[in-house]
Amino acid sequence: MPDIVTRHRPLALLAAAIIFQVLLLAFQIKREHDVPLVRHWAVELLTPFERAGTWSLSKVGGIWHGYIALRDTHAENLRLQGEVERLRMRNRELEGRAAEAQRLAGLLNFRESHPEAPMLAAQVIGASADPNSHTLFINRGEKDHVRRNLAVVTPDGVVGKIVEVFASTSQVLLINDKESGVGALLADTRTHGVVKGIGDPEPRLDYIANDEKIPAGTAVLTSGEDRIFPKDLPIGTVETASPGIPFQTIRVLPAAHLDRLEEVLVLLSQQELAPRKSEQSAAAAVQGSSSPGRAAAPASGNAAAQKSLKPSPRPASKPPAPEKPTPEEPAAAPPQ
Repeated sequence: MPDIVTRHRPLALLAAAIIFQVLLLAFQIKREHDVPLVRHWAVELLTPFERAGTWSLSKVGGIWHGYIALRDTHAENLRLQGEVERLRMRNRELEGRAAEAQRLAGLLNFRESHPEAPMLAAQVIGASADPNSHTLFINRGEKDHVRRNLAVVTPDGVVGKIVEVFASTSQVLLINDKESGVGALLADTRTHGVVKGIGDPEPRLDYIANDEKIPAGTAVLTSGEDRIFPKDLPIGTVETASPGIPFQTIRVLPAAHLDRLEEVLVLLSQQELAPRKSEQSAAAAVQGSSSPGRAAAPASGNAAAQKSLKPSPRPASKPPAPEKPTPEEPAAAPPQ
């Protein structure tokens, strides 16, 4: 080993001297922008190593931040997904409760608006499995004084009638069932007919003459002639009307949403429902605008009728006055 170093020492010294001279020249020679040549060589020499180091560090950092540091992210993601599903279910539950509260408020308002008619609130608990039968079941029965042929309504309009009564449940026949029939009349012309179910969602209004013009949207009300439904309850509106033989073919769009009933009202009597205050004021305004001189006539007529129905007060009975003695006539003289 020492022999090798001694033998190549001149070459090593010559190489060192040459490198030293080159470095001195590199320090003295300058390129563009006064950059020394030695600096340019150093940059060119070290740039590949810097790039390799930067690439290696970026890959290592990506692996760290994308995999190692996120080892709990999957569990956190599953937890957040479960929380989102729970909040969605809670939101649907609250929406259902809000809709139920709104429906019950409508039933309560309708019941308070008509205190003169006894009625019973009921909940729909089932429907018929037969696709050709439009019936449903409610949670009221004999123990609630429900009997057959009682009217079932909602604040929107007529639903149907009670056809079967059990201990705690009852079966309701809807107005669009094939076996159903409701006495009806047109609100505009007061023309009488019968609303019959045909198995479709929309029932049919029969016995209306062809010469009568019935525009779409005409209100159809109960006539009270069937002795089940009180008079002037909304059944629906005319959807289509076309001439037929021997009567018109009229399809009626039900006022009540028969396909999504949840709560209903059972009318315990056929007593007519008094119109609401808003309806009375609207009717009075229309009547007053058409004939102001006769606006107060019905009220006075009703007052007079009520007055005539009241028994007139009788004067207090007084004891009979003693009869005054009449002067006796002189007796006839006996014959001589």
